[in-house]
Amino acid sequence: MRRDEANVLIGDISCLFGTLLLEDRLAWLQSAGHSIVFTTSLGIEDQVVTDALVSALPSARIVTLDTLRLFDETVDLIEETEARYGISIERFLPEPSAVDQFVATYGMNGFYESVEARHACCGIRKVEPLGRALAGADIWITGLRRGQSAARGSVPFAEWDADRELLKINPLADMTLEDIRIRVAERSIPVNPLHLRGYPSIGCAPCTRAIKPGEDERAGRWWWERDEQRECGLHVAGAASALPAA
Repeated sequence: MRRDEANVLIGDISCLFGTLLLEDRLAWLQSAGHSIVFTTSLGIEDQVVTDALVSALPSARIVTLDTLRLFDETVDLIEETEARYGISIERFLPEPSAVDQFVATYGMNGFYESVEARHACCGIRKVEPLGRALAGADIWITGLRRGQSAARGSVPFAEWDADRELLKINPLADMTLEDIRIRVAERSIPVNPLHLRGYPSIGCAPCTRAIKPGEDERAGRWWWERDEQRECGLHVAGAASALPAA
């Protein structure tokens, strides 16, 4: 997609989405006539998007990044979701040689030892596979919400992803966690059982813990690091370009 075309769509979306229901937001994208990819981590937000996509935007590809370190509950939910909606969720795995190199350099769980190692692991298991998942796409749909953390407090409905040269759409941007939970209950959407055990945000098993009372929704991710802006790199400008050369 060209940047000028994306800018027009961003302006339209910014004006329209605040007045539309989720299904209408997604259906509006159908008329754009572009290649659309939704990346799901199988978290509660992404399950809500999947539920709406099936009817409102069936042309969108649904993909997930199987890091090979996911919780068993997350892996099971992939198959449950496919069966529930009659869909196929494409899996993108890390390159085996890159994983082997990480283990040789840092050790299997070396991400606990330094931010550098953790970023390297996320790059191999998430950022690089994301690049393959989004190859050829014009529009990338995510489950980002402003209420997930302070770092995401200004998430827009639409933005230009300069690293990947595509339009990034965040249709849940203005929804609260309570809004999400209401939709799940009303539509009997399948969700990860870990959510009921204090995990509002679920990533790789070694890097996710339940949150404590008063913590924000993503406090359980990479909890041993002090940086409150911590992210895996999927939604960080420049993360893709920082990957080591193959």
